[in-house]
Amino acid sequence: MALINNGDVCVVIENKHNTPPNMAASVVTTIRNIGTGKVSHLRFSTGDKVETVPLFTKTMEFSYMDGEDWVFVDPETYEPVTVTPEIVGDAKNYIVANGEVTMTLVEDRVVMLEVPPSVTLEVTDAPEGIRGDTASNVQKSITLETGITIQAPLFIKTGEKIRVDTRSGKYMERA
Repeated sequence: MALINNGDVCVVIENKHNTPPNMAASVVTTIRNIGTGKVSHLRFSTGDKVETVPLFTKTMEFSYMDGEDWVFVDPETYEPVTVTPEIVGDAKNYIVANGEVTMTLVEDRVVMLEVPPSVTLEVTDAPEGIRGDTASNVQKSITLETGITIQAPLFIKTGEKIRVDTRSGKYMERA
């Protein structure tokens, strides 16, 4: 959700409904100003009016890095969109060339980027399992093509492709 706060467009990052005993209910929100990037907290009571701003979502594909910035392309129009590292955040661990993401835009500005629930990544470094390490559910640290290190079963080798849960960062299966 996006709203107008003191004349600025802000995106709601988090909200929590609060009902203290013997008091009126309220909603406590954490918002980020899309112009300045400043994060602040607001409390709304039952009768407060809020002016909302429409959000748009688009599926985009990662194209290339431009210095620190990420450049995504709309697969229908081939229009490029540049996104700052602050917006990309931890999603960078799961974005590969031509990988799809869902962007949320407010007034043609990217305010949020989401990766699919699972992605397929190539293993770039997987040390060999130690002989005799055959107890059930033994795992080792492996490095993926994006640079992230995760835990995976001993049988995973360098060069294989695996599926990773982007919400937890955990190994799911071979791809």
